[in-house]
Amino acid sequence: MPHNFNLKPIKMATPIINRYSDEELEEFRVLIENKIADAKKAMEVYQEAYSGVGNDTTDTAPTFKNMEEGNQVLSKEENSRLAGRLDKYIANLEAALVRIENKTYGVDRMTGKLIPKERLRIVPHATLDVDSKIREKQK
Repeated sequence: MPHNFNLKPIKMATPIINRYSDEELEEFRVLIENKIADAKKAMEVYQEAYSGVGNDTTDTAPTFKNMEEGNQVLSKEENSRLAGRLDKYIANLEAALVRIENKTYGVDRMTGKLIPKERLRIVPHATLDVDSKIREKQK
């Protein structure tokens, strides 16, 4: 027994997409590219410090030499840790550039609302506004 369904196409409203204008995205792109360049310069400094180029302890007393080597190990570990954090920061900034290309930059990933420009100028790789960030940390 055939069913007589009266199916009508549902008219969907076109979604309103919150996004920054192309001019605003360009402003953020320049900001982010400058931050990437600065971070890469800092990374070179950390890598130089980590590689141990520079001070030599060959002409020092054995006791002082041991203390100096211990200090260098701690310094190298700290530089390595800072370089790792900087590397992650650069990756986050590069991901923000991808979002700019996709025109999704500055959109809160939890709410779909625009992240305030003031926040993006301070944390240009942000994907959450402050309220969403607080809610996420509370989970």
